[in-house]
Amino acid sequence: MGAVKTKRMPRAVREQQMLDAAVEIFGRRGYMAASMDEIAELAGVSKPLVYLYLNSKEDLFTACIRREAKALVDAVRSGVRTDVPADRRLWDGLLAFFAHTGRHPHAWSVLHLQARTHGEPFAAEVAAMRAEIVAFVTHLIAVAAREAHRAPDLPEQEVGGLAEALVGAAESLAAWANATEGGTPRQAAATLMNFAWAGLGNLMAGRPWSPPEA
Repeated sequence: MGAVKTKRMPRAVREQQMLDAAVEIFGRRGYMAASMDEIAELAGVSKPLVYLYLNSKEDLFTACIRREAKALVDAVRSGVRTDVPADRRLWDGLLAFFAHTGRHPHAWSVLHLQARTHGEPFAAEVAAMRAEIVAFVTHLIAVAAREAHRAPDLPEQEVGGLAEALVGAAESLAAWANATEGGTPRQAAATLMNFAWAGLGNLMAGRPWSPPEA
């Protein structure tokens, strides 16, 4: 066991230090296997202090989910400029998403794997984050359709479905990229952009693919 640091620091700073340690341990070990002893040791504090600040393992995990979900949403939103063409906006959003998940693989593991597999209320926290990102992407696609002047009335349900598909693909690709040696956020974003934009371009140009007749 490492020596526990006793240096006084502001509560908010100490709490973030604990959350940093918790995200790493939860991301590496998984929620069930992670222990409060490990988290306290990595944070350089006593276990009773972790409980004093964050009440329980469940509350600590929830706090990690909320912090990392907000950080991811903020990264995607701030990465998109409004003064560039529609394809550039989508590219910037994808690049911001993959850059953030690549820089914070433990946080992405917490959000994408751990929180979703350990029931409520953890899954609900991630679902709220995902809904916010899907709504943002839905807006990007709708704006792209309007700016193309070819599909200004793209059905709302179709736009929503496209956004769901794009976000789902991004989530899977982020998990794959983090587990694949040599991959970069730019490569992941380009892969998905090439897959998605060609189809969106055809749809907006009035050339949708139609299934064969039964």
